[in-house]
Amino acid sequence: YLQGNVTFSCSEPQIVPITFVSTSRSYLLLPGTPQIDGLSVSFQFRTWNKDGLLLFTELSENSGPLLVYLHGGRLTLLIQKETENPVEISEGTNLHDGLWHSVDINARRHRITLTLDNNAATASHATTVSRIYSGNSYYFGGCPDNFTDSQCLNPITAFQGCMRLIFIDNQPKDLILVQQGSLGNFSDLHIDLCGIKDRCLPNYCEHGGKCSQSWTTFYCDCNDTGYMGATCHNSIYEKSCEAYRHQGKTSGFFYIDSDGSGPLGPLRVFCNITEDKIWTAVQHNNTGLTRVQGADPEKPYTMSFNYNSSAEQLEAMINSAEYCEQEAAYHCKKSRLLNTPNGMPFAWWVGRANEKHLYWGGSLPGIQQCACGLEESCLDMRYFCNCDADREEWTNDTGLLAFKDHLPVTQIVITDTNRSNSEAAWKIGPLRCYGDRQFWNAASFNTEAAYLHFPTFHAEVSADISFFFKTTAISGVFLENLGIKDFIRVEISSPKEITFSIDVGNGPTEATVQSPTPLNDNQWHYVRAERNLKQTSLQVDSLPKKVLEAPAEGHFRLQLNSQLFVGGTASRQKGFLGCIRSLHLNGQKLDLEERAKMTPGVKPGCPGHCSSYGNLCHNGGKCVEKYNGYSCDCTNSAYEGPFCKEEVSALFEAGTSITYIFQEPYPVTKNASTSSSAIYADAVMSKENIAFSFLTAHTPSLLLYINTYFHEYLAVILSKNGSLQVRYKLSKDGLLIFTIDSGNFANRELHRVKINREGRELIIQVDQVLKLKHNFSEIDFKAIKSLTLGKVTDSLSLDPEVSKANAYGFTGCLSSVQYNHIAPLKAALRHPSVAPVTVTGSLTESSCASIMEADVNTVTTIYSSSDTFGKTDEREPLTNAVRSDSAVIGGVIAVVIFIIFCIIAIMSRFLYQHKQAHRSSQTKEKEYPENLESSFKADIDLQNTVSECKREYFI
Repeated sequence: YLQGNVTFSCSEPQIVPITFVSTSRSYLLLPGTPQIDGLSVSFQFRTWNKDGLLLFTELSENSGPLLVYLHGGRLTLLIQKETENPVEISEGTNLHDGLWHSVDINARRHRITLTLDNNAATASHATTVSRIYSGNSYYFGGCPDNFTDSQCLNPITAFQGCMRLIFIDNQPKDLILVQQGSLGNFSDLHIDLCGIKDRCLPNYCEHGGKCSQSWTTFYCDCNDTGYMGATCHNSIYEKSCEAYRHQGKTSGFFYIDSDGSGPLGPLRVFCNITEDKIWTAVQHNNTGLTRVQGADPEKPYTMSFNYNSSAEQLEAMINSAEYCEQEAAYHCKKSRLLNTPNGMPFAWWVGRANEKHLYWGGSLPGIQQCACGLEESCLDMRYFCNCDADREEWTNDTGLLAFKDHLPVTQIVITDTNRSNSEAAWKIGPLRCYGDRQFWNAASFNTEAAYLHFPTFHAEVSADISFFFKTTAISGVFLENLGIKDFIRVEISSPKEITFSIDVGNGPTEATVQSPTPLNDNQWHYVRAERNLKQTSLQVDSLPKKVLEAPAEGHFRLQLNSQLFVGGTASRQKGFLGCIRSLHLNGQKLDLEERAKMTPGVKPGCPGHCSSYGNLCHNGGKCVEKYNGYSCDCTNSAYEGPFCKEEVSALFEAGTSITYIFQEPYPVTKNASTSSSAIYADAVMSKENIAFSFLTAHTPSLLLYINTYFHEYLAVILSKNGSLQVRYKLSKDGLLIFTIDSGNFANRELHRVKINREGRELIIQVDQVLKLKHNFSEIDFKAIKSLTLGKVTDSLSLDPEVSKANAYGFTGCLSSVQYNHIAPLKAALRHPSVAPVTVTGSLTESSCASIMEADVNTVTTIYSSSDTFGKTDEREPLTNAVRSDSAVIGGVIAVVIFIIFCIIAIMSRFLYQHKQAHRSSQTKEKEYPENLESSFKADIDLQNTVSECKREYFI
């Protein structure tokens, strides 16, 4: 027997991590234990790099080199042999995730096994023809610079990351001995330290961007976030519909981001860009007319509204707008609305911040009334709402809720539809706003010493600054904010240079954009400067962006403590002379106008918007300067819309005509006599600038006819073969005919015609292509009397060819007709009671482009455009039902009358046939031409030809 104490001790191998610092020079060399047969190596690694060499050894007995490496985040084992095919095993995915992963390699004779993360169930196996022998030396992480075997270096880059728990031939390797120099060799390693950094914790990718990283930096995936940039900081959407308008966008659905790079996400809205006021509309889940019955105070009817957005998004949009409204309509039959100003209401609505409101559309906050109460027009003057009269017949209270601080409507509650014969119907329209309070918010700096100051700009991790400026000065500081050492500054440093300077403690960094043309040209220019953990950038107008990469290490927080100076500087540098508008810092709007009102040397607003944006007014539209922005005056243009780009078109039926009587000044009264134009009898027209578009399938056709008091005329017709003719009849040159026969223009396609005469030179263009150029020997076209589109009613003085075309007039679509500064088609559609224009026949406004695919023969088809959000019938509920009952009664009466008339007709026909029977053999039918049209043409051809000299020009 053994007597005494026995002690057993077990210890885990010491966990000593090492860090491979360099991707070119780091390596660890450890000796192996050559065996007759077999191989056993295991280790753990951690990295952020997708690629890197983990292990290399030259196997004994000419077994070939063995490599273990990462490629694309996947682990691969490769044995290269000259005498047989290579052996390759791959395992895992996304192994560059910064976590520890274990690798076990075991080989016996002809079989090799690769195990990842101790998961034996997923281990991979391979076999070789020859046996596998352990190597003498093992290189981890890379190879020395003087290593001659190219297979270690090519094609795998060195490893950058951490390793630990290295075993070779089942023996742990003490890395402290390596550090002391008694075991193996190494280069560029940090021993007893894993220096890897998790650069995605905290996550500096904003707005939901996905973070990934390498050894030295992090990356942000901004897909599907609505933001862009190195840190997903910048919104890809504009801040308002006003901004989309200035990009030339037309009406449609857009996303707007009211706070730009701020925390609020984008909001889907409808931008109605059809007039000077650009309306923004947000739809909710119930904008139709909704009936209510059976509601009382104990069981109220409640409807909540969902705008598919957060309350903060709607609030930001409303606060940015100049004006907002929502229509509120309450149709009632024995259903009270608000009752009395001092009593409990029977219906109310809930607005922003879940606040209950007791006033109705058209009234004012704090006054429990409807619109008719303020206007003193209610049905019963004892009440302040029409519905509060509690009548048996239908009536309504309808108006606009326009107090911005209470919008949007989030809920409506109704409690008085449970009595006998009591019923109500309500409608809350979409939220509609117009104007962008910040887009034109500007300040004018009149002296270099003047500036505006605001609270400190807090932007430690990311900062963006955007604004518009215009100036004539050669230099000046736009804004500056200082800290103890840090600062941020944006300035125009020379007439062609904008500089963004910043220091976060690593020394000043300057990003400069150079413009090929001067920026002090008193035109609006756009500047956007941004700084984040990855880069500093500067954008000026549409010039190439200047980007400077941020250092991987060092200070990264911007620490400022002074006030923000706008238009000047605290460091006594040269201030700014000129205008700054629409200033945003990290998505937040700075109210320059309000601060300028109380600052000497600075004035709110900035004139001269047309100098920068006047080119946005097209087709003869004139830019009109406004305090906040500008507008396009389309009075003398054949187009309309906010930029005078929307065509004015109409459908003409056979016989339709528009006649414009030339009188001055325009507009004049409708009943002015044509003789008033006689004062221009001696005035010679030095030019004709005519432009219009047409679409037709009918020939011949008369499109446009201009006549004078001296029996001269200009006619544009389509001949029978579809060619276009421009016919001038002049008193001295006689009849001049210019024929464009390059195709059939009556082909149901839209064609654009331009006729420009300046003095003796005439130019005719069709579809933007020059078709004809002509120089008159002498021009004497004076005393214009009238201009006619379509059929000319006074056709006595027309020559035969024009008469042929005029017999049919014009059937089809005319668009955007312009004669010098006159737009006759637009005048007929928009100002029929004011302009000196007469319309004969059926004229239907429509879009030529929208009917290009339709059959233009069907000109009687009615084309209409519905409201964007599908407006419903706004008449009182049940009116249609009553009308339907009346229609049924009327129908019955009509049927009875019809039967009586049928009986009388049958009896009359019987008596008539009996009386006329003896005459049937003696009468003959009167014969008519089979083709009335051809007969008519023959009659036209028999007319006398014109005696004047004719000259025709073909091209």
